Amino acid sequence: MASGTQSIETTAVVVGGGPAGMMTGYLLARAGIDVVVLEKHADFLRDFRGDTVHPSTLDVIDELGLLQDFLKLPHQEISSAGADIEGEKLRLADFTHLPTACKFVALTPQWHFLDFLAREGAKFSSFHLLMHTEGLDLRRDGERVIGVRAQGPAGPLEVTADLVIATDGRHSSMRAAAGFAVKELGAPIDVLWFRLNDDESTHHEVLGRISSGQILVMLDRGDYWQCALVIAKGSADRVKAQGIEAFRRRVAALAGRSSADEIASLDDVKLLTVKVDRLERWCAPGLIIIGDAAHAMSPVGGVGINLAIQDAVATANILSAPLRRRALDLDHLERVRRRRLFPTRATQALQITIQNRLIAPVLEGGGRLAVPWPLRLLQHLPILQRLPARIIGMGFRPEHVRADAASL
Repeated sequence: MASGTQSIETTAVVVGGGPAGMMTGYLLARAGIDVVVLEKHADFLRDFRGDTVHPSTLDVIDELGLLQDFLKLPHQEISSAGADIEGEKLRLADFTHLPTACKFVALTPQWHFLDFLAREGAKFSSFHLLMHTEGLDLRRDGERVIGVRAQGPAGPLEVTADLVIATDGRHSSMRAAAGFAVKELGAPIDVLWFRLNDDESTHHEVLGRISSGQILVMLDRGDYWQCALVIAKGSADRVKAQGIEAFRRRVAALAGRSSADEIASLDDVKLLTVKVDRLERWCAPGLIIIGDAAHAMSPVGGVGINLAIQDAVATANILSAPLRRRALDLDHLERVRRRRLFPTRATQALQITIQNRLIAPVLEGGGRLAVPWPLRLLQHLPILQRLPARIIGMGFRPEHVRADAASL
């Protein structure tokens, strides 16, 4: 170890303090396992992140006994989802019949959610959150990963652990350090994120607006709308080159408003480069990769956080006992991958189908869109709205928290 380098020994180190990382850290600490979570930023306050907390994730929070406190956080509740296609309002999903504790999608600023998990995790003596500490590289002993090299506020840090859990997102440093190949599945779209002020004339149930070959997604955040303009892949510079006035006119027309002057400049418009990819190999001795680091999801359905949380629950359920016994081996890690690979593949396959067969043709066509017959059918037979609600709200293979993980 270099002079001046600090060192920590723990049972598990989680690299990345997003939803997957914070939930994994919380669940392991709850199971009596000493865990260190590394988060490279000094706080969780970053805008234009995924803020949807789906019913199956709310079930996890309920199973942890935290639901009532969670629902005290600032949030909005979406009990149904709709679209406005060429001025015709359609209801596409009805969450009110789901077999879940909460029959709605909660829109909660992600920083509130992560702060909440940090506060709850801090109640366990085995939970250690290190902010402003970035995982840089893996530490190895031969073929086995034995920890992480990191950079913290006080300088270099070496963490020794039985297990490294990489949850550091779609640009994962740990994934790169492991040398795992990424399978790119493709995405024909990108997204421009921005805010609009609340407008009482705007229909609050509608999430998607499609008109003249353009798509705008609007999420009701109470006193403002979080908006996503869906654009063709790689066209962000061309859109921005048209200038702020053209952008305001485009958004106002799509949103059905007189103006969008609250977008002060194009600096207020943030690009999300959409990626859909996954690892076929998620683990090595002493290392497992989950969440966005293992499978970047499209924003279609807003299910990325839900998949990450479900990964975290499966990871804790399967690995807590062998970690406590200090008997973790590669087969335990492979069990996590095998369990979570089906919902990952199924969700991505559905997202890719929607991107390629529905969204891309709208953006390429440029003209008025006739309402597709399956959406017409949902209006004539409202009971069918429960199917998309179940896929969006619960996903494929929702996970459940083991009642008393520490005793298993």
